[in-house]
Amino acid sequence: MLTVENISKKFSGFCLEKVSFKVEKGDYFILLGESGAGKSMLLEIIAGLVYPESGSIFLEGKDITRERIQERKIGLVFQDYAIFPHLSVRENIAYSLHGTKLTHHEKKEKVQSTAEQLGIADLLDRKPSTLSGGELQRVALARTMIQVPELLLLDEPLASLDTMIKADLRSILRKIHRQGQTILHVTHDYEEAISLGTKIAVIDKGKIIQQGTPEEVFRFPKSEFVAHFVGVKNFFKGKLIRENNSTYALIDDRIRIRVETDEDAGEGYLAIRSEDIFLSAEVMQSSALNNFKGKIVELIPASTGIEVILDLGLRMHSLVSRESINTLGIMEGSDVWIHFKATAVRLIKA
Repeated sequence: MLTVENISKKFSGFCLEKVSFKVEKGDYFILLGESGAGKSMLLEIIAGLVYPESGSIFLEGKDITRERIQERKIGLVFQDYAIFPHLSVRENIAYSLHGTKLTHHEKKEKVQSTAEQLGIADLLDRKPSTLSGGELQRVALARTMIQVPELLLLDEPLASLDTMIKADLRSILRKIHRQGQTILHVTHDYEEAISLGTKIAVIDKGKIIQQGTPEEVFRFPKSEFVAHFVGVKNFFKGKLIRENNSTYALIDDRIRIRVETDEDAGEGYLAIRSEDIFLSAEVMQSSALNNFKGKIVELIPASTGIEVILDLGLRMHSLVSRESINTLGIMEGSDVWIHFKATAVRLIKA
């Protein structure tokens, strides 16, 4: 479908450096990175708004690197909507059909069906100034989708929307994808990436540093940057050792963590999800092979519970429910037992 090969581009002290990836037909491909990582610049190069200094872009096997934007079968939706304020919703959507050979009746039917697909048929005679952010984004999507692009590019489409509207737009984007649309979506929001993407590439400082399925990227990060970026806060450098038929990761040459792995002994990193670490007020019998006594440093409210910052000789994060905090009766400064299974520890060889 889309092949990006060794794309490089310098701009205002920043550069994309030999960026390569593939988007297969039917993918919902997420390009994930922090602000300033180069996501939007890369999207503009693929769309044809900017030309690269080197590298190639192929769409369905055709080299489009130097083609004009009008000649590429690509649709681009901007973060700020780029809706014409003086035109009605109907006129905004129909704008993309200017210059086509469709009759007036055919254009009218196409606008109507596209608006119905995006759930904005009742807004066709409204002006943009009367619409909410979510409605404006739907209009922008409709204006692009009416062209029936082979590839749909989305530049942070949900960034400026509130939580409820985001959920609604995510549902629409999933529907568009299920109908067969190939999508390349850039975002800084890893929860957005998880909820939408079938493939993910992480970009940092103009370079792709990891690619794969959401499970591969989020459960098995290959670098400290990816681990912290995607929310794996328990990420430690250590040394894998085998003693007495047991396998340990030695952290800071003093803390031993049991792991289950076939990797050879040597240097590497450990990643443990906060959700896999559970707490108790007293030591308890369980199948967990890792049991430590520590102190609660801080309790931080989170959207899915309470994040507990722990000190057990190294800093760890646990995510527990509010009910558990009340049941355990723990507070900042309390001693607590920390448990997690050896199978919950992901070892990444350096």
